[in-house]
Amino acid sequence: QVQLVDSGGGLVQAGGSLRLSCAASGRTFSYYAAGWFRQAPGKEREFVASISPGGTSTYYRDSVKGRFTISRDNAKNTVYLQMNSLKPEDTAVYYCAARSGSNYAYTPSQYDYWGQGTQVTVSS
Repeated sequence: QVQLVDSGGGLVQAGGSLRLSCAASGRTFSYYAAGWFRQAPGKEREFVASISPGGTSTYYRDSVKGRFTISRDNAKNTVYLQMNSLKPEDTAVYYCAARSGSNYAYTPSQYDYWGQGTQVTVSS
């Protein structure tokens, strides 16, 4: 079992930045790929970014490329999502997730463990 705790959300103006953190406990986190998803009111949960267990491979949805960066510190059992140049359409609850195997995984059903979510609100 892996337990995930998301944090770092908040209210920010358009163009601003936030850094989300996902702290893991339980089994050795460095064995797991990690991802960030988000869900806006009335919408499906969507993929944002993922990172391989060793941190050498990353994937992003097109709308956040060049603005968001996913990273991890396995010594601290933590995954980060640095979000810059935020837009109102980035407003959502953001969830950290983890899975065994590759980070080439874009759907929620491919992930086994989830954080509780952290709210990100971007005002115009």
